[in-house]
This record gives sequence, structure tokens and C-alpha cells, in this order.
Amino acid sequence: MIKLLIPTNLLGLDPNLRHGSLRDGSLNAELLDAKRKFPREVLLCRIGEFYEACGFDACILVEFAGLNPMGGIRANASPRAGCPIANLRQTLDNITQQGLSVCVMEEVQGAAPSKYRKDRFIAGHAHPGSPYIYGLAAAESDFEFPEPCPVVGISQSVRGYTFVSVLEMMRTYTVEDGLTEEALVTKLRSVQYQQLFLHRSLRGNSSGSVRWGSSGDGALLWAECKGKDVEWFDRDPVSFLLDKVKEMYDIEDQAEFREIARPSLKRPRPVYLGTASQAGILPVPEIPSLLKVLVPSDTTSLCVRYLRDLLLNPPPYATAAAIQECLKLMTSVKCSIPEFLCVSAAKLVKLIGAREVNHLEFSRIKHLAEDVLYMHENDSLRDIFHLLLEPTILASGLQLEAEQLVTDCKQLVDRISSVISCTGDPEQLINSYEHVPDDFFIDFESSWKGRVQRKLSEDFYADVDRNAAELNSAIVGDFLPVLARAKSLVRSCYGNGNGEICYVPDHQAVWFKGKGFMPLLWGSETPGEEEIKRLIPALDSKGKKVGDDWHTTGRVESAVMSYREAATKANFAVVKALRCLSDDVRTYLNTIIFISMFCVIAKAFFAHASEGKRRKWVFPVLGGEQPLVFSGLLPYWLDSTQDFAIPNSFEMSSIFLLTGPNGGGKSSLLRSVCAATLLGLCGLMVPASKAVIPQLDSIMLRVVSQDSPSEGKSLFQMEMAELKTLLLETTRRSLVLVDELCKGTDVQKGTCILASVLENFDRLGCLGIVSTHLHGLLDMKLDTNNVVLKAMGTRKVLQGGLQPTWELIDGECRESLAFETAKGEGVTEEILDRARELYEEMQKKYLSQSKPMVDGNEVRHESTLDSNAAASSDLEQEVLRICKDQLNGTFVLSSTCYFVGARQQPPPFTSNHSCVYILHRPDGKFYVGQTDNLSGRIASHRTSMGLKQAPFLYLPVSNKSVACQLETALITQLTQQGLNLVNKVDQRHKHFGISPVEAPF
Repeated sequence: MIKLLIPTNLLGLDPNLRHGSLRDGSLNAELLDAKRKFPREVLLCRIGEFYEACGFDACILVEFAGLNPMGGIRANASPRAGCPIANLRQTLDNITQQGLSVCVMEEVQGAAPSKYRKDRFIAGHAHPGSPYIYGLAAAESDFEFPEPCPVVGISQSVRGYTFVSVLEMMRTYTVEDGLTEEALVTKLRSVQYQQLFLHRSLRGNSSGSVRWGSSGDGALLWAECKGKDVEWFDRDPVSFLLDKVKEMYDIEDQAEFREIARPSLKRPRPVYLGTASQAGILPVPEIPSLLKVLVPSDTTSLCVRYLRDLLLNPPPYATAAAIQECLKLMTSVKCSIPEFLCVSAAKLVKLIGAREVNHLEFSRIKHLAEDVLYMHENDSLRDIFHLLLEPTILASGLQLEAEQLVTDCKQLVDRISSVISCTGDPEQLINSYEHVPDDFFIDFESSWKGRVQRKLSEDFYADVDRNAAELNSAIVGDFLPVLARAKSLVRSCYGNGNGEICYVPDHQAVWFKGKGFMPLLWGSETPGEEEIKRLIPALDSKGKKVGDDWHTTGRVESAVMSYREAATKANFAVVKALRCLSDDVRTYLNTIIFISMFCVIAKAFFAHASEGKRRKWVFPVLGGEQPLVFSGLLPYWLDSTQDFAIPNSFEMSSIFLLTGPNGGGKSSLLRSVCAATLLGLCGLMVPASKAVIPQLDSIMLRVVSQDSPSEGKSLFQMEMAELKTLLLETTRRSLVLVDELCKGTDVQKGTCILASVLENFDRLGCLGIVSTHLHGLLDMKLDTNNVVLKAMGTRKVLQGGLQPTWELIDGECRESLAFETAKGEGVTEEILDRARELYEEMQKKYLSQSKPMVDGNEVRHESTLDSNAAASSDLEQEVLRICKDQLNGTFVLSSTCYFVGARQQPPPFTSNHSCVYILHRPDGKFYVGQTDNLSGRIASHRTSMGLKQAPFLYLPVSNKSVACQLETALITQLTQQGLNLVNKVDQRHKHFGISPVEAPF
């Protein structure tokens, strides 16, 4: 239920016109009762071939469904709007997508005297996440259901927050108690709910005099709910919500709702909002999606949704172990596997409960049961079948044993097979006669033939066939002679007559269309004259003549009417058989829910096993209190089979204090560790070559904060609010990943706060990584025993300075590369030059007051290049290293690079060998090339302006093929190390110069 928003163009409307009237008169008793019963829903009423609304409801149709007003625009008229029957579903979707609900009234079927208005009844409702399903049992095609939207209630107790969710479509509810505020907000963000109810215990006291969220407690929840349509309640949350749902969805009071138990012991805690967002589980524009890399891109949304829920609510440790064992078997299975048709359990429950399951959905239920039976009966898949039961039990909340499941599936298959017709049944062929248009029979028989077995409605089938034969006989006897006469006149020279037997869909009739076939003299006993006398004008449903060219006979009209009545009765009989089948399978409703979840989970796991194997992910070792170990860990968003990435390896048994430059990969490492650990805890594959993951009770990733103007909180206040949650929730078995905390305040105090947090984590003994640019921490005497210093590595570049390696190393790194990063992002040299001057002044001032800072130096590296000789030597060593890596030491004729200075030439032996060379230009840039005539190439270069004194470095190789490959490798890898090259074309090919060069044969 959503409060209706009144369009501004109605604010001045006469109050007497707000309800208005429908096209066929004033609102009768049924319509008024419906409006009183559901005052906050749009009332849509069927009138003939249209669905209409009036008053404010009509304005909502115009505003949100894009419909045009009906009856024109008059100042004293009540607004009316509507849509034809064919557009009903689209209209309802447009309204419910705006959060509104619709009550639909249908006409009672059957003829009614013209002077009486047809009776109507409430056929159903359309809510966000719960579509209108009346009449779907007779539908000829499938109907997509939206994701169910629960009704949510929140209360508070001494154990924490309680989250109650009720799903009308599934007739289920869940109760999760003892939640933290972060976990609660994560649940609200991860689901689209129909209505939110808040218990008055959240206000702070019984009178509500304390402003909710003003004292700090509940501030995050208050910010999440602020501005939304919420309602307050005082009763027990469960009983209140169940009563409210029954009222909202017009469900009888005796209806029962099943509770889905959520075990809270021996499992990790739900993932918090910040972790879910920064790890790519919940959509954030700047963060790579974790869900998109777990399965192939064509995986169905139900499978992706299941994996999302699995990651947000990690399973018990035993279930995770079962999932992993199941996936291991899936990666090695050799036999074919079922297609695993995915059908929403909520859709099936709603359709079965309303007796609106059509033949297509029954066929899908049968396929689901057959897939389960295939898994059980196949020797290669039976172990996977048993392992899939545990996650299915967890997801569905239903405890079904394997034997009972197999028995129920067999009975379901038998029962559905006894009713639903199989494809290609020869007894279900549509009638066809030579002289009756095929479209006529198709329109009247395709909507029910081929759905249920003929033996269930044999009398109705036979009646349709008999009336079809009589219709054919009437057409042959009455229309065929007239048609023959018309054609004979065309062939002769006595007239220009024409004619044809036509099916007219708008009038559901078969008529003769022709002209110019009337005899000039009656009584001449020419062929067709007697039949022409029996022709009468064709009339529409209102008794008006259709046209001069349209004709029929009393016999044909009677035959058409009889056939239509027989087809309508047969259609009703088929729908009745389907509804009876719905009643029969209702006893297997829990099994149907279970197998629909089973197939979704099986398809999701097979898809993940396939994608994980393609990406060369591995299964981690799970359990125990062992250290967290990763070998060859890669960012989850990179594909190791396609992208070039730096793997990282480490063993973590305490807290890492991580330092490194801007853009050095600290945040990426934290996200990678969080995602890989969470995947392992859920039993899934991880992006590494080896992994060991202990039994953690929670994973908390805190990467970035923003200020919150709506809450009146600065960036630092938001950081401290997140820190409070971390400190409250962290235990010895937690993994805490914190990135650049306390950057929203001054450096000294922020450093001290972070130091205290680090000591607290060390005392708890938790695992984690704390990354920072607050290098003062490295000089403080902290009361810690197990904190390990780690850094993101850097390396020298040939022209001086440092470049990140994105590799995790031991030690510390005090260089931020701030100026280099700013230059790379386009900050002007004028700004950067002045910044460097100010930085040098600050360094001098600091050095005069205290011991020298280490800033500017880097772990494991020497100082930058300071002379041309050193630069030349470093360049030579780098060239030889690249050649060695590419060629494995072969096909290089020398272990030394040769230098050709100004006014020098290479020796004669180079004329017989291919060479790779590097030209050093006066402007400081370099050029990499290869040639079979080094002397000639150098002479050619030196003819260019400014290169007469240019020096060269060259390396002889065995042949031109090797020279070409080394040229590409040097261009690619020297550019990555910061060498400023003139020729950069080949480096655009990301796969060039990466893999070792194969020996040419």
C-alpha cells in the first residue's frame, strides 16, 4: 500500500467529482463496496472490451500508465481513463512499478438483458512484486512474474534489532533477531519491499518524546527510513504483520503462513552494508560486480539472485563444506546434466493457490520433477543430488528427506502426465476443411486443444468436431454453388462477378463476400440460383448491416453459432480440468517449492563450477583456526585467462599494517581479500592458485566514507560511526579490512586514533589488514605484539623516480607518489612545481627540528638515477633482463649490450646479424627498433634534424624473427617501467611482450 499522490491539475477539482462514474452509469453497490474496502488502491473495472477507472484513479492511469483521458476534457466532467483488454498487463505493470496497488473488478460471464447492468466482482489485486493472475489458467502463453516484494517490520529488543519479512506470494515469513543496525540496513537495501512498518520501541521511549536517531543509536536506520512511507505499530511484530498482509492482499483470515527458520548458530554473521557494497555484491557504479564474474553472462536471474542472497547471508559451516564438495564433483562430472529449468517458487505457489496454473506451468513442474529424478537415478550425479539437498533445505526452509522427495516427484510426474497432453498428440489436431478458412478453426481451437488429454473431455471434443463438420456441410451447400457461379461469370463474357468465402475475426463469423453474381432473369434455373435466393445480408453484433458485399444464410449462421458454443464449452472444460489438477497438486506444494529451489541452486552451482574452472579459480581448504593463506590471489574482476594481473601471496595470522603509494593497489588488495574469503566461506571457488580459509564469524570491509548532509554528519563523523560498528562487532574470529581510516581529520589526532584501534585489534587477536597513509604510525611505539608491517611494492624507473608494482611485500613504504599521481591525472605542471617547492620547504623545516624523515625512500630499493652512466648501465641491464625472460637465454649472440656514442659507428660484424637497438634522443625520449643493417640504420637516423650526435644501445640476435619479437617486448615492458618512448604503437597490443617468445623453427 502506498499513499496516492494527487496530480496538481486535480487540486481544484470539484470534490463531488472525485469518485465520479463509469461509462455505463453511476457507481453501483459492488463498486462502492470495493472502493470502501480498498480506499488506497486504484480501482480498475472491466466494461465490455475495456478496463476503466474514474476520478482520481483515472488521473493515476493518465499520470503513471501513459493512458489518454476518455470522453474529452470538460470542466464539469469526472475524469475517466482506461485501456483495452490486450493492454491490461502492461497498464498494471506501469502502475505497480510506481509502488501503487490496483484492485481489478471483472464482469460476471454470460449474457445479460440490455436494460440491466452486468454484475461485477473483485477478481484480484496487483501489487508491487505480486501481479494480477485472474484468468491465467486459460492463457495461451507464459507470463513473467516480478521478484516478490515482502512486507517488512522492524522492532527492537535487548538482543538487538528484529527483522520480520512476510511474503504474500509464498505464504511464508521469516524472523531474524539480534541483528546489528548495520546488518539491518543491509537487509533493507538488498530487497525491494512493499511496505515498511516500524515498532514504536524504535522511538527511544514509550511517549516518543526522544527524537528517533538523535542520540546516536538508530541513526543509520533513521537515515535509511527518512523520507519513506512508513507506518508505526505497537503489537507483536509477527502477528501484526500477518494480519496486515491478509488485509492488504484480501486474504481470508484462516489462511496459514509458514515460517522459514534461519539458523544463527555455527555460521558467519550476515554481511554488512559497507562490505556488501565495496565487495561488489550490491550494485555500486564504481565497484566491479562480484556476481557478474561468478557465473557466465547468460545465467538466469534466479540463479544470480540466489548467489547474491548466499553471499549476503553466508551459510553454516557444514553447509558451506557440502556446497564445496558438490562443486568439486560438478567440475569433474563427465556425463550430460539436466537443463535445470528455472521457475520462481513464488510464482508456482501463487498460481496453484489461486487455481490459475495453465498447461505450460504444469509442464514446467513436470520437468522440474523429472530433472530431480534424473539426478537421483544417474550414478554419476547421485552424490551431487544428495549434496544439493542441504543448501536447498537452508534456502527453502523445508526439511525433505531424499526418499520422500523422490517418491513425491514420481507421483507428481504421474499425476501431471495423466492430465496434460503431450506435444504432437494426433488426437489434438485442429479441425480443417477445404472450404472453411483455417484461421476460423485456429482462433477457436488453438486456445484449448493440446492442453489436456482428450479422454478427460471426450464429449466436448466430439461435440466440437461434429459442429465443425456441420458447419462445413452448411458452407458447401449454401456458399459453394454461389461461389462457383461467381467464378463462372468471371470466366465468361456475361459479367464481372467475383466472390470468396471469408473468416471475419472482428465478428467471429464465416461469410460470403462477393458482387455481380445475381441472375439477370430469375426463374431461368441457372446453377446457384436457388442458393442465391437463400442469401441474407451479414449483420454485426448490434444487428446492423455490415456491407453490400457481405452475405450469409440462416443455415450457416446457425452452424457458426453452434460451433462457437461448442468450442466455448470445450474451452471451459479444459480450464476446469486444469483447475482440478491444481487442487490435486496442492498436496505436493512443499515438494514443488523444494524442487524449484533445488533446480535453481543446481543450475547456479553448475554455472559457477563452469565459470570458475574457465577462470582457473580453486577450492580453498576450509575450517579450523588455521591462518588465512592465499597464494596467487588475483582481483576478482580480472580474468586470469585474458587480463594481465599481479598475483599476491601471503599468510595472515594477525593484523597487517599496510602502507604504499597512491594507486599502489591497497584498496584493490583489500577488496580481493574480502571477496575471496567470503566466496570461500560460502563454499564457492576463489580467484587464487591456493587458499586456506579458517572458520570466521564475520568479514567486515571498510573502504571509503562520505559525508551525510541529510544526517548533518561530516566525513569524519561518518568514519567514526563506522568505526563504532567495527569495534563492537569484531571478535577473535573476525576478518577486519580497513582502508585509510581517519583521513577526515587532522593528521596527528587521526594517527593517534588509528594507533589505538590497531592496538585494540591486536589485543582481540583478530585477522585483518589496516591500510594507511598516516606514516607517523611507523615511528610510534605501539603496544602490540603481532602487528606485521606490509607494503605495496615499488620499483625504480629508468628516468628516475618510482613506480608501483602492485605486489604485496614485507616492510614499509613511506612514499606516496602523490605528485606523480596528480600529474598522471592531468594536474598542470605549474601547480605541481609549486607543490614540490612547498614540500621541500616543509622537509627542510622538519629536518631542522627533528631527526630526518624517511619520506622519499622505499623499501628494497636504492636511490634514483643520478648520472648518464648509471642510467645507461641500468637500461642495459633492463634490456638484457627482458631478453632473457623472453628468449630463456637462447638466440642472443652476446650477454652484453653494446654502446655507440656520438660520432661513432658500429663494428663490421654487425652487418651479418640482426640487431635490436635503442636510440636516445636529445629531448630525453627513446626509440626502439630492429634491423639487419645496423650501420645503415644509424646513418639514416642521424640524418634527421637534431639526431646527429644521438647515442645508441644495441644487442645482436640470431635472426630477424627474434629481433621483431624482442622489439615488441621491449616497447611494451620498457613503457610499463616509465621509459618515455617515441614509438608506442605496438604497446597498444596488450598481449605483445607478455608471454615468453617461443623458439622459431
